[in-house]
Amino acid sequence: MASSIWPYKSPGIPDHLFERLPGIPLTKREVRILLLSYLRLEPDSVLWDVGAGTGTIPVESGLLCPDARIFAVERDEEVVDLIRHNCTRFGVKNVQVIQGVAPDCLSKLPKSPHRVCLEGGKDVHKNLEQVWQYIQPQGRVVAVANNLDSLYRLSETLAKLQARNIEVVQSSVNRLETRGPTQVFAAVDPIFILSGEKF
Repeated sequence: MASSIWPYKSPGIPDHLFERLPGIPLTKREVRILLLSYLRLEPDSVLWDVGAGTGTIPVESGLLCPDARIFAVERDEEVVDLIRHNCTRFGVKNVQVIQGVAPDCLSKLPKSPHRVCLEGGKDVHKNLEQVWQYIQPQGRVVAVANNLDSLYRLSETLAKLQARNIEVVQSSVNRLETRGPTQVFAAVDPIFILSGEKF
Protein backbone atom coordinates (compact mmCIF):
# COMPACT_ATOMS: atom_id res chain seq x y z
CA MET A 1 0.00 0.00 0.00
CA ALA A 2 1.51 3.33 -1.02
CA SER A 3 0.87 6.71 0.53
CA SER A 4 1.45 9.99 -1.24
CA ILE A 5 2.62 11.45 2.09
CA TRP A 6 4.92 8.52 2.98
CA PRO A 7 5.72 6.54 -0.18
CA TYR A 8 8.50 4.49 1.42
CA LYS A 9 8.55 0.80 2.37
CA SER A 10 10.13 1.43 5.75
CA PRO A 11 8.67 2.53 9.09
CA GLY A 12 9.54 5.80 10.76
CA ILE A 13 7.08 8.43 9.54
CA PRO A 14 8.20 11.83 10.91
CA ASP A 15 6.02 12.98 13.78
CA HIS A 16 5.03 16.27 12.14
CA LEU A 17 3.25 14.45 9.29
CA PHE A 18 0.53 13.22 11.66
CA GLU A 19 -2.42 15.43 12.54
CA ARG A 20 -2.60 15.96 16.28
CA LEU A 21 -4.86 17.21 19.05
CA PRO A 22 -3.63 19.07 22.14
CA GLY A 23 -3.06 16.71 25.04
CA ILE A 24 -3.36 13.52 22.97
CA PRO A 25 -0.15 11.48 23.13
CA LEU A 26 1.82 10.68 20.02
CA THR A 27 4.24 7.76 20.01
CA LYS A 28 7.49 9.32 18.83
CA ARG A 29 9.06 8.04 15.62
CA GLU A 30 12.07 6.32 17.24
CA VAL A 31 9.89 4.58 19.84
CA ARG A 32 7.41 3.60 17.11
CA ILE A 33 10.18 1.87 15.15
CA LEU A 34 11.07 -0.16 18.25
CA LEU A 35 7.43 -1.07 18.90
CA LEU A 36 6.95 -2.24 15.31
CA SER A 37 10.10 -4.34 15.42
CA TYR A 38 8.99 -6.07 18.63
CA LEU A 39 5.48 -6.69 17.25
CA ARG A 40 6.98 -8.82 14.45
CA LEU A 41 3.97 -8.39 12.22
CA GLU A 42 3.22 -10.94 9.55
CA PRO A 43 1.55 -9.99 6.25
CA ASP A 44 -1.91 -11.15 7.38
CA SER A 45 -1.67 -10.48 11.13
CA VAL A 46 -4.64 -9.37 13.19
CA LEU A 47 -3.37 -6.52 15.37
CA TRP A 48 -5.12 -4.85 18.29
CA ASP A 49 -3.72 -1.46 19.28
CA VAL A 50 -5.26 -0.69 22.67
CA GLY A 51 -4.89 2.96 23.61
CA ALA A 52 -4.09 3.98 20.06
CA GLY A 53 -3.82 7.73 20.77
CA THR A 54 -3.03 9.64 17.59
CA GLY A 55 -3.06 6.43 15.53
CA THR A 56 0.61 6.27 14.63
CA ILE A 57 0.97 2.49 15.16
CA PRO A 58 -2.19 1.62 13.16
CA VAL A 59 -1.07 3.89 10.30
CA GLU A 60 2.48 2.50 10.18
CA SER A 61 1.23 -1.10 10.53
CA GLY A 62 -1.39 -0.57 7.84
CA LEU A 63 1.21 0.75 5.40
CA LEU A 64 3.69 -2.04 6.16
CA CYS A 65 1.08 -4.85 6.05
CA PRO A 66 -1.84 -3.90 3.79
CA ASP A 67 -3.34 -7.41 4.11
CA ALA A 68 -3.36 -7.27 7.91
CA ARG A 69 -6.50 -6.47 9.92
CA ILE A 70 -5.88 -3.74 12.45
CA PHE A 71 -8.20 -2.67 15.25
CA ALA A 72 -7.43 0.62 17.00
CA VAL A 73 -9.16 1.01 20.37
CA GLU A 74 -9.74 4.43 21.93
CA ARG A 75 -12.30 5.69 24.41
CA ASP A 76 -12.85 9.34 23.39
CA GLU A 77 -14.93 10.18 20.33
CA GLU A 78 -12.69 13.09 19.37
CA VAL A 79 -9.60 10.87 19.46
CA VAL A 80 -11.39 8.14 17.49
CA ASP A 81 -12.10 10.75 14.80
CA LEU A 82 -8.42 11.78 14.87
CA ILE A 83 -7.28 8.20 14.26
CA ARG A 84 -9.71 7.87 11.36
CA HIS A 85 -8.48 11.18 9.96
CA ASN A 86 -4.83 10.07 10.11
CA CYS A 87 -5.68 6.76 8.43
CA THR A 88 -7.45 8.63 5.64
CA ARG A 89 -4.58 11.13 5.40
CA PHE A 90 -2.11 8.29 4.73
CA GLY A 91 -4.48 6.23 2.57
CA VAL A 92 -4.65 3.34 5.07
CA LYS A 93 -7.77 1.26 4.50
CA ASN A 94 -7.26 -1.81 6.73
CA VAL A 95 -7.76 -0.13 10.11
CA GLN A 96 -11.04 -0.35 11.99
CA VAL A 97 -11.33 2.14 14.84
CA ILE A 98 -13.29 0.97 17.90
CA GLN A 99 -14.61 3.47 20.40
CA GLY A 100 -14.66 1.88 23.82
CA VAL A 101 -13.01 1.58 27.21
CA ALA A 102 -10.55 -1.26 27.62
CA PRO A 103 -10.75 -3.86 28.92
CA ASP A 104 -14.58 -3.83 28.82
CA CYS A 105 -14.84 -3.37 25.05
CA LEU A 106 -12.33 -6.08 24.08
CA SER A 107 -14.88 -8.88 24.01
CA LYS A 108 -16.73 -7.02 21.24
CA LEU A 109 -13.79 -6.93 18.83
CA PRO A 110 -14.59 -9.15 15.83
CA LYS A 111 -11.31 -11.06 15.48
CA SER A 112 -8.89 -12.66 17.95
CA PRO A 113 -5.46 -11.04 17.58
CA HIS A 114 -2.09 -12.47 16.62
CA ARG A 115 -0.44 -9.28 17.91
CA VAL A 116 -1.41 -6.75 20.57
CA CYS A 117 0.13 -3.35 21.26
CA LEU A 118 -0.70 -1.82 24.65
CA GLU A 119 0.25 1.83 24.67
CA GLY A 120 0.45 3.02 28.24
CA GLY A 121 -2.08 4.09 30.83
CA LYS A 122 -2.02 3.48 34.57
CA ASP A 123 -3.96 0.21 34.26
CA VAL A 124 -2.02 -1.19 31.31
CA HIS A 125 -1.29 -4.37 33.31
CA LYS A 126 -5.04 -4.99 33.69
CA ASN A 127 -5.48 -4.63 29.94
CA LEU A 128 -2.63 -7.12 29.50
CA GLU A 129 -4.47 -9.68 31.66
CA GLN A 130 -7.61 -9.24 29.58
CA VAL A 131 -6.06 -9.36 26.10
CA TRP A 132 -4.23 -12.55 27.09
CA GLN A 133 -7.58 -14.33 27.08
CA TYR A 134 -8.15 -13.39 23.44
CA ILE A 135 -4.72 -13.58 21.84
CA GLN A 136 -4.11 -16.58 19.62
CA PRO A 137 -1.45 -19.22 20.42
CA GLN A 138 2.04 -18.07 19.38
CA GLY A 139 0.73 -14.52 19.54
CA ARG A 140 2.81 -11.60 20.79
CA VAL A 141 2.06 -8.74 23.15
CA VAL A 142 4.08 -5.54 23.23
CA ALA A 143 3.40 -3.10 26.06
CA VAL A 144 4.70 0.34 26.97
CA ALA A 145 5.56 1.48 30.49
CA ASN A 146 6.47 5.10 31.12
CA ASN A 147 7.32 4.75 34.82
CA LEU A 148 8.78 2.20 37.24
CA ASP A 149 5.42 1.31 38.74
CA SER A 150 4.00 0.34 35.33
CA LEU A 151 7.21 -1.52 34.50
CA TYR A 152 6.94 -3.56 37.69
CA ARG A 153 3.24 -4.33 37.23
CA LEU A 154 3.68 -5.35 33.58
CA SER A 155 6.69 -7.54 34.40
CA GLU A 156 4.77 -9.20 37.23
CA THR A 157 1.74 -9.78 34.99
CA LEU A 158 3.80 -11.30 32.16
CA ALA A 159 5.38 -13.68 34.68
CA LYS A 160 1.97 -14.59 36.16
CA LEU A 161 0.60 -15.29 32.68
CA GLN A 162 3.63 -17.51 31.96
CA ALA A 163 4.55 -15.54 28.87
CA ARG A 164 7.55 -16.89 26.97
CA ASN A 165 10.50 -15.10 25.40
CA ILE A 166 9.99 -12.00 27.53
CA GLU A 167 12.10 -9.03 26.49
CA VAL A 168 12.42 -5.62 28.13
CA VAL A 169 14.19 -2.64 26.59
CA GLN A 170 14.44 0.99 27.64
CA SER A 171 14.57 3.55 24.86
CA SER A 172 17.06 6.38 25.19
CA VAL A 173 16.86 8.74 22.23
CA ASN A 174 18.16 12.26 21.76
CA ARG A 175 17.20 14.52 18.87
CA LEU A 176 19.09 17.51 17.52
CA GLU A 177 16.91 20.60 17.93
CA THR A 178 17.39 24.27 17.17
CA ARG A 179 16.81 26.52 20.16
CA GLY A 180 17.39 30.16 19.38
CA PRO A 181 20.79 30.59 17.78
CA THR A 182 22.15 27.19 18.91
CA GLN A 183 21.54 23.52 18.29
CA VAL A 184 21.20 21.12 21.22
CA PHE A 185 20.41 17.47 21.74
CA ALA A 186 17.05 17.08 23.47
CA ALA A 187 15.96 13.81 25.07
CA VAL A 188 12.81 12.05 23.91
CA ASP A 189 11.02 10.82 27.04
CA PRO A 190 12.51 7.42 27.89
CA ILE A 191 10.08 4.52 28.07
CA PHE A 192 10.21 0.79 28.70
CA ILE A 193 9.02 -1.64 26.04
CA LEU A 194 8.05 -5.12 27.21
CA SER A 195 7.17 -8.03 24.95
CA GLY A 196 6.20 -11.64 25.43
CA GLU A 197 4.61 -14.57 23.60
CA LYS A 198 1.71 -16.88 24.38
CA PHE A 199 2.15 -20.62 23.90
